Amino acid sequence: MAVSGRLVLLVAIGAIPIVVIGAPIVLVAWIALAILLVVLDLILAGSPRAVSVQRDPPSRVRLGDTVRADALVTNRGRRRIRGVIRDAWQPSAGATVRRVRVDIPSGETRTVSTPLTPFRRGERSSAALTIRSFGPLGLAARQASIVAPGAIRVLPAFASRKHLPSRLARLRELDGRTSVMIRGQGTEFDSLREYVRGDDVRSIDWRATARRSGLVVRTWRPERDRRVVVVIDSGRTSAARIDREPRIDTAFESTLLLAALASRAGDRVDVVVFDRRVRGRVQGFSGAELMSTLVDTMSPIEPELIEMDWTAVPALVRSITSQRALVVLATSIDAPGSSRGLLSVLPELARKHMVVVASVTDPSVLDAAADHTDAEAVYRAAAAERALLDITRVSAAIRQLGADVVTGAPAALPPALADRYLALKAAGRL
Repeated sequence: MAVSGRLVLLVAIGAIPIVVIGAPIVLVAWIALAILLVVLDLILAGSPRAVSVQRDPPSRVRLGDTVRADALVTNRGRRRIRGVIRDAWQPSAGATVRRVRVDIPSGETRTVSTPLTPFRRGERSSAALTIRSFGPLGLAARQASIVAPGAIRVLPAFASRKHLPSRLARLRELDGRTSVMIRGQGTEFDSLREYVRGDDVRSIDWRATARRSGLVVRTWRPERDRRVVVVIDSGRTSAARIDREPRIDTAFESTLLLAALASRAGDRVDVVVFDRRVRGRVQGFSGAELMSTLVDTMSPIEPELIEMDWTAVPALVRSITSQRALVVLATSIDAPGSSRGLLSVLPELARKHMVVVASVTDPSVLDAAADHTDAEAVYRAAAAERALLDITRVSAAIRQLGADVVTGAPAALPPALADRYLALKAAGRL
């Protein structure tokens, strides 16, 4: 049972005759009248348990988008239900309307819509609907929770997709679809054309020139059907929030942009989320199917508060491909101590593969390092400088071991990694 403000007001009104008359019997009579009206109201209220619920929520939504989760509520009782329904979604589902007023005659169905704007990835669920049915006087209500499980999968936002058109334009230039043709070590032969002033003389095909009247040069295009393997660290360091976003979410954004770009380039992309066990694996997909599988696989994964097992990564990469590949390790390089495991396996990986380590940096550390306004800020700046020095030391060690490093703020890391991929492809290093 639940009471409304009307009952409180009714009891408060009873204080007036008590003050005027001053007889205790008036107080007893007024309370008895209020109880009688409440009982009558409850008897005449529709039963919330005589309700059936059928959910029709959307199956998926991108992080930050707004959708409406509908529930069809049918009154199977004999009395009309007037009251309030609350759909008990998790707080992270971002329900903007908590309670919905309903008026459902007997035998009829109403749709209860709850706008959801999720602010966390993963499975967001609602276990039940709570129905509060008031009587005709509106003094008290019968209340019950109807078990009606519902869930919606919140996918990564992929906000970095705004960078994709510009990178695809650069990719088309590399691929020879525009007038720009690239020649570099390791590139694949594309076609023959007539020599024009400014062409590299090393591109002249003398045999084809001998068969024709003028000079003929070879054109080249970047390699296709190369392997790109992304290993995402889901250990404890990936749980840290940088600029209001977990590190692992930035890694997912970077991976999605790189996968979309590499797939358009004709390369094969495989992704593994790993700490001490494989938390998610996407292998053998391409095109739209690749992106759909990636977001579905990534959406429920949360960081584990355990150390990353770097010793297992070389074997993990070998299980994916035996060919030379671009191996991207999305992890943290903030502290030399926590990076020892990463540094220990880089020589083995770099011996066969082109290795790139992608790490997100905290823009607040850069701001703190530049702030010297007072004594407290100076101490904070000293700590920030030490943190930046640690990142520089680890980055230098990674490069000495034959790998490459890409760092950036959460919004800057995805396009920076895509640019590094394009630079490696243009140089014929894949």
